[in-house]
Amino acid sequence: MRRIAAVLLVVIGLSACQPESRMESAPDNGTPPPDTIVRTADPVKRGLSESAFPRVQHLSDNVYTYEQLRSAGEERFTTVSLIVVTDAGVLVADGQGNLEETERLVAAIGEITDQPITHVVIASDHGDHTAGNAAFPATAQVLAHPTSAAVLQASAARTEGEANAPRAALPNVLVEDRLELDLGGTAIHVLFLGRAHTGGDLVVHLPAEGIAFMSEAFLNRVFPAMRSAYPSEWVAMLERAEELDADVYVPGHGFVESPAVLAQELDTFRIAVEQVIAEGMRLHRAGIPLDAAIDSADFGALEGWSLRSSQGPIAIRRVYAELNGELPPARSN
Repeated sequence: MRRIAAVLLVVIGLSACQPESRMESAPDNGTPPPDTIVRTADPVKRGLSESAFPRVQHLSDNVYTYEQLRSAGEERFTTVSLIVVTDAGVLVADGQGNLEETERLVAAIGEITDQPITHVVIASDHGDHTAGNAAFPATAQVLAHPTSAAVLQASAARTEGEANAPRAALPNVLVEDRLELDLGGTAIHVLFLGRAHTGGDLVVHLPAEGIAFMSEAFLNRVFPAMRSAYPSEWVAMLERAEELDADVYVPGHGFVESPAVLAQELDTFRIAVEQVIAEGMRLHRAGIPLDAAIDSADFGALEGWSLRSSQGPIAIRRVYAELNGELPPARSN
């Protein structure tokens, strides 16, 4: 029997200046009905202030999400981490974007449980999810796909010897396809479902709880960011994720909503990736040069999504690169 509590049954607000947590009660009927939620990643449009973050949301008996605001130019949106608490330790999927923010995440976990952090899953190897990983215990197992491990090792090599460089928390457990953990009686499946936002995207699936942490493979109302993406493979990866039939799909950016809204938004995001690809293909097939295609691309309803101005040109470049056969091939087993 899955034991999914409504998202937002418990919200722990963690102030930047106060280590203690503030407990806030959600309305008796849980989250607002799906048709009353403003579908956006912009906290201002959602009526949320800076003081509401970072926040911890309780998904089930032992599973939480941690949302902290980050900036990209003048835009603000959340970076999300997953916390799984067991009697044998804590698993964290994805850190935050720098040492201070990840230390704050670790402090938040300390407010929830006395159990130590024993496992860290690098679901996305990008810096906004890994740059603070030195805040995690050096004794923790650090799980990553081999592609992500290579990226992080190369990054550590570039900064080795730099003054004040934090300890590199490098992966010590590689997940090529799937790894099934039993941590304190909690089944945790770490899955590689294909290349998507990066070459080594991992999903953390809790089958008994019906929760799947998607990391940056799912951006809730954030424009598909394709700097290191594999556009058509991303669509296939999302289709495989939907086959997990989870009750709660947790995004790596954008707000953690009710289960019903998140299911809708995962489908919406898959369609968004398809829409970006279709626009790039239309321009490419018309023989429009890349620079002109970037200037003339029209993404329809996605024009109002967060990061469209910065990520739209990158997406067109990446779709063109895929169509031209310029992307690296997938790893051979």
